[in-house]
Amino acid sequence: MMERTVSIIGAGNMGGGIALNLLARGYAVHVCDIDAAKERFLEQKGALAVIKPAQAAIKSGATIICVVGSAQVQDVLLGADGLLKASPQDLQNHTVILCPTISPQDVERFAALLGSHGVALIEAPMSGGPKRAQDGSMSLMVACENTLFKQHEPLLRDLSSKLFHVSQRLGDGARTKLVNNLLAAINLTGAAEAMAMAQKLGLDASRTLDVIEQSSGQSWIGSERMRRALAGDVHPPGAHMTLLAKDSKLAMQAARDVGCSNAVGEVATGLFAQALEAGMADDDDAQMLKFLRR
Repeated sequence: MMERTVSIIGAGNMGGGIALNLLARGYAVHVCDIDAAKERFLEQKGALAVIKPAQAAIKSGATIICVVGSAQVQDVLLGADGLLKASPQDLQNHTVILCPTISPQDVERFAALLGSHGVALIEAPMSGGPKRAQDGSMSLMVACENTLFKQHEPLLRDLSSKLFHVSQRLGDGARTKLVNNLLAAINLTGAAEAMAMAQKLGLDASRTLDVIEQSSGQSWIGSERMRRALAGDVHPPGAHMTLLAKDSKLAMQAARDVGCSNAVGEVATGLFAQALEAGMADDDDAQMLKFLRR
């Protein structure tokens, strides 16, 4: 039964989507979030709320962490009610599935911390957005030992129909995700810039996007975000501007660490930084079109 019992810490856009997916597949799902309203919503769908992360290890075979960044992961693990405050007996044979986009160095640090408490780590950064998290079609970039992957493969495949076991070296999930998200930032800013140009040229933006989607300029994130931007479907935000701003900044640091010069990546990262400085941190990242129209 523990194999079909999962705890999710962080029930926002992605974590909430994952919870709904697993509930639909018959899992027993425990959720923990700093926003009680998110917990209540998922309780109405059949989830059970836990008061603190430490309870997650007691109540489930695996804990999926879906917070935003390293500081929040640190708090989930070591905070006053953190997961690692549970007893050694409760942590025995427990596995953490770590989904945020963080630096490879932080992944390695958290792996060592968890390992010192006898907890296994599966690194599994995700891509695809809330809808794909809910229907199980998001991408997962998994790094962990082969035996651990095999042990949890049924759960991982229920989470993702696009499952990639990229490496046994922890940190490679983050490295893969940062490469992906740097390109996502480039594609999104490029699509927004092209749409702003189309409108300045007097073109019908939606018709122009029809053409792009069937031509060489197409990208998934460009189409998805620009469609929503043109329709005004940006409230509530599907993905906050802060996320790709953070991820592209992390990606550029990873590039510098290995002596890689990414000129286009620098431009895209700079545009996200400027959007945050303009007060758009909490906006949907599809609002990059609005920003570049200025």
